[in-house]
Amino acid sequence: MGTAVLGTAGAGLPLAGLPGVRTACTAVWALALLALAVLLPARAAHWARHPDRARAHLLDPAVAPFHGCLSMALTSVGGGALVVGRDWLGTGPAVGLAAVLWTAGMVAGLVVAVGIPYLMVVRHPMEAPSPVWLLPVVAPMVSAATGPLLAPHLPAGQARATLLAACLGLFGVSLLAALLILPPVFARLVAAGPPPLPATPALLLVLGPLGQSATAAAALAGAAPDVPYGRVLAVAYGLPVLGFALLWLALAGALVVRARRRGMRFGLSWWAFTFPVGTCVTGLAGTARLTGLVVLDGAAVALYALLAAGWLAAAPATVRGLLSGSLPAGTAPAPRAPAPGTARTR
Repeated sequence: MGTAVLGTAGAGLPLAGLPGVRTACTAVWALALLALAVLLPARAAHWARHPDRARAHLLDPAVAPFHGCLSMALTSVGGGALVVGRDWLGTGPAVGLAAVLWTAGMVAGLVVAVGIPYLMVVRHPMEAPSPVWLLPVVAPMVSAATGPLLAPHLPAGQARATLLAACLGLFGVSLLAALLILPPVFARLVAAGPPPLPATPALLLVLGPLGQSATAAAALAGAAPDVPYGRVLAVAYGLPVLGFALLWLALAGALVVRARRRGMRFGLSWWAFTFPVGTCVTGLAGTARLTGLVVLDGAAVALYALLAAGWLAAAPATVRGLLSGSLPAGTAPAPRAPAPGTARTR
């Protein structure tokens, strides 16, 4: 999903009109589709051949929240099929691919949005709140943001209205769940101090529900232009939320710089530099289309440069780590948050 958003977010910027830019974005999306086509069967084979180990991952409190990434990968790649993939696939195949991936991702997102919090409550309660908790509950928001892309390809009337109503419901599911998680995450950060160095990039995960909800609001307003005050509500929601997202980005960025200066090395948590930042890019670009404000386009371009830098840092290092054996080929445990009462890191 971190690779898919690099292509789809770039295609929505004013720079996409420059020669070669859209082709490059389509190529990046194709790379994400290829990765999905390889990883999905590999993950299925892992469950079939090593069910005990797969269940252990599901019951591990550090790994379980990452199961939300499957839904987000499916829906982000599916949405990209309609944004840029149709250039190479054609409209018909792109719509078919997007519909299949979106439906699968939406169902998977609802399952993890309920199932992982249930397991967190009854099987493995964590000692301290972590931004990683957001991964399962933000998955329905990605479905809400990409679903409106399918609306123009459905017949007007009940079919299209049902899809948009479902997307609005998914928006509410994810937003309200995220609002329950964000306050304790910030409270823990203030009370206990910076997280361990390897876990610091995970702070950027907070951007996910913020940027993606702004993206979803803009997409829903664009897909239902006849809804009274739809565009006004989308802008009234999106601008304050994106403002807070930029505030959090500055705070998290400062903590990442601090951690890097203190010896933070590459880890899979660096992928938090990609998709969460990409949601802010698409949120800014979508709000810019609704308002016509050039300053929002400029902010989206600036954040896209940060997204590209994050991807260039995470993707090659991941490949090198897998080839060298320094990174596991399977699901990697996330850095565990310290227990409450841990002294501040100086």
